[in-house]
Amino acid sequence: EMQLVESGGGWVEVGGSLRLSCSASGGSVSDYAMSWVRQGPGKRREGVAVITSDTTTYADSVKGRFTVSRDNAENTLALQMDSLKLEDTAMYYCAADPYYSSGGAFAVSSGGSDFGYWGQGTQVTVSS
Repeated sequence: EMQLVESGGGWVEVGGSLRLSCSASGGSVSDYAMSWVRQGPGKRREGVAVITSDTTTYADSVKGRFTVSRDNAENTLALQMDSLKLEDTAMYYCAADPYYSSGGAFAVSSGGSDFGYWGQGTQVTVSS
């Protein structure tokens, strides 16, 4: 069974940066489609970034500011967040799926609704 643990969340001022990490066990991140999903207060769940074997997809709201990456040697997924805005405040979740075929665009638009494995989340709070 794939297990995911997020870390790196915290408080940051507008314009600052944070780097989130997702540590995986029970499976290799190189063999899974991996994603970051978030849910802010009073908002619906939304996909932030999805990385598959051959594509990387970002939500329009984070393009140019966030970068997702895999470190296969350490079996982790990272999300580098720069130029943070108030609207980035949310609980951020790591999700994985071993046989993903819906495509990155669908995963982003659906908030990773069909991903099979999820972490418990890490809170990111952006304030002025």
